[in-house]
Amino acid sequence: MRWRGTGDLGGQAVPRPVVVLVAVVALVYAADVISKLIVVATLTENTPVPVLGSLLRLDYLRNPGAAFSLGADGYTVVFTLIAAAVIIAILRMAHTLASRRWAVAFGLLLGGALGNLSDRIARSPGPLRGWVVDFIQVPHWPVFNLADSAICCGGALMVLLTVLGVRPDGQVDPDRGAGEIPGGETGAGEGCGGGTGAEAIR
Repeated sequence: MRWRGTGDLGGQAVPRPVVVLVAVVALVYAADVISKLIVVATLTENTPVPVLGSLLRLDYLRNPGAAFSLGADGYTVVFTLIAAAVIIAILRMAHTLASRRWAVAFGLLLGGALGNLSDRIARSPGPLRGWVVDFIQVPHWPVFNLADSAICCGGALMVLLTVLGVRPDGQVDPDRGAGEIPGGETGAGEGCGGGTGAEAIR
């Protein structure tokens, strides 16, 4: 299967990994924003609501710190600037993406960062100092939100792809196991559909 290719958008060719990136970002961002709006409108702050007994509770908190309610008030602006820097870095390299798997990873990271950054910009006590809405509580873990989950999943996927030797440019490190294609061929050989091994696993 070939993963590399282009789609057409407004008469211009757009790399398919970029389309995947945009779709994942939009999905994550929408889910995060909508969930927070529902939580703020229906839950009372610091009043946990059991969903699955003690295994899962909804606990509306306003977090001035980093992801998973970590950090402390006074560093909110710093966390905001870090999130903005991450977003800019991902956007700058998006046009070089040639791997859909990396597009998913970056999409999760970017969508989550945008979700929390929106809180810091739009919510009280003011721009760049806004408190993030957290509401998901599980045992022995800080309260978090969907954006935090997306960021962690994106980071974990990035680590996995790196271990497997798959690079954002779609190439595969021949020294890693990911370069092996079923049938004993390596990333330099021919994959299914006549594509190269590297194209086959992107």
